[in-house]
Amino acid sequence: MSATVAAAVKKIAIYILGDEHKRGKLFVAVGSIIAGFLGLMFLPIAVISSIGSMNIEPPDIDKNLFTESALFESLDSEQQAEITNIQNQGRAIEDAMTNAGVRDQTIKAQLIYMSYFEDVQNFNAESYANLFVVAPNDSDLIAAINSTYGLDIDYDEFVRTYTFVMNNTINAFMFSDTSTKNCADLAAWADNAYISGWGYMNGFIGERNETDRMRYADNAGLVLGYLNYSPTDKKFDSAYSTLVYTEQGGIDTMPEVVGIGVFDGSRTEFMLGTER
Repeated sequence: MSATVAAAVKKIAIYILGDEHKRGKLFVAVGSIIAGFLGLMFLPIAVISSIGSMNIEPPDIDKNLFTESALFESLDSEQQAEITNIQNQGRAIEDAMTNAGVRDQTIKAQLIYMSYFEDVQNFNAESYANLFVVAPNDSDLIAAINSTYGLDIDYDEFVRTYTFVMNNTINAFMFSDTSTKNCADLAAWADNAYISGWGYMNGFIGERNETDRMRYADNAGLVLGYLNYSPTDKKFDSAYSTLVYTEQGGIDTMPEVVGIGVFDGSRTEFMLGTER
């Protein structure tokens, strides 16, 4: 994670780490922030990074304390106000992105805002969301944000940070219908795997490897991962162990529908990502 991004999110860690009586509840705060607002991994990463730089030993944590109420009980009024402000900012961006029809880019919008907008005045979430609507790609998006808000975001830095964040979480905003498994969400799942930099590893379906903490899938596992993932519980299960499908015809007859499988006669090779 870059110094720019870490500096933008470390302020919450500093509030807690600055008080020796609250250090033991550091991870309670982090867990509650994740559950209550971001669902992102960049905040705990920054907090853990700041622990290392401040030479503070990680405390023993009672995992039963990872609740929103435990967070606020551990903070004073100034710290509570800072947490509440961050939550409100994130929710306003989420609402604006949903209303603008670009809900799937909510994490991206929240990450950019929390990383670089500390000195931006008179922020309007609706105008901000519109930049995501009209930008044809991320390069143009970053250029538009820099121009609009007088920032100097480095595109390569943004890509590294965003890819790292997305690899550590599964984008809850990409699903159009969590009540059923459908081809549109399967295509979004595949596209998200590409954006997030998932690697290839035999036998994986999208879960993280405990060794390097990166997400992996093999060819069929990419599809099985979608089938086995519950957006509500945010967990993988083992409901599906094999793919079941009906052959429809040759590739020259393939319709322009997202999520169509391509079968070579022995195994399903890949799924189309999105309509272009």
